[in-house]
Amino acid sequence: MTPSSNPPRRILVLDIGGTHVKAYLSGDEKEVKIPSGTKMTPARMVKKITDRLKGRPFDVIAMGYPGPVIHHRILKEPQNLGKGWVGFDFEKAFGCPVRIINDAAMQALGSYRGGRMLFLGLGTGLGSAMIVDGKLEPMELAHLPWKKGKTYEDFVGERALKRLGRKKWQKEVFEVVEHLSEALEPEYVVLGGGNVANLKALPPGCRAGDNRNAFPGGLRLWDDPGNPSAA
Repeated sequence: MTPSSNPPRRILVLDIGGTHVKAYLSGDEKEVKIPSGTKMTPARMVKKITDRLKGRPFDVIAMGYPGPVIHHRILKEPQNLGKGWVGFDFEKAFGCPVRIINDAAMQALGSYRGGRMLFLGLGTGLGSAMIVDGKLEPMELAHLPWKKGKTYEDFVGERALKRLGRKKWQKEVFEVVEHLSEALEPEYVVLGGGNVANLKALPPGCRAGDNRNAFPGGLRLWDDPGNPSAA
């Protein structure tokens, strides 16, 4: 899709997670939140969002999706949602232009403050992205092998928090951040996602993000999709 020559008037930002879908409309401080989970299909999401936003018009959509995306196209079905996301025509369903990126990448866009940043999202799973000198690189680190035949997500995702307890989970988060930082050499790490609030301290070189950073990230996606450092 080619960028519009005229700035869109109202941008709807959708942050799709394994627990909730959150919606934010530019110029409106009120956030809309609907439960998601393993029965949430794209058609069901569209209906629930449009029902909740009746009377609140929008021109375009920026969508953060929990899985790999390339050129605004979903490549793989999600781990923690229902089926049918690959190939779904969101533009037809919503009746407006839609740009899609990985959900962690969208939150990373809203968290970026220059330089080399590694973003890790501690939510239902583990989101990841890097921005280097203003250039965004979505990543899929969650399902890479970590230890004991399990993945990074198996040790720092929400299931791990429930299985290990907060103290042991925090220790795993510190180890994963250290390991990935050594490999990727960021100048700083932003830990986002809802479960960052469960950390009693942050690993060295980290700052806490905020789930709401997905919303300015979505606005940036339409302001200048080729330059995530644009305000």
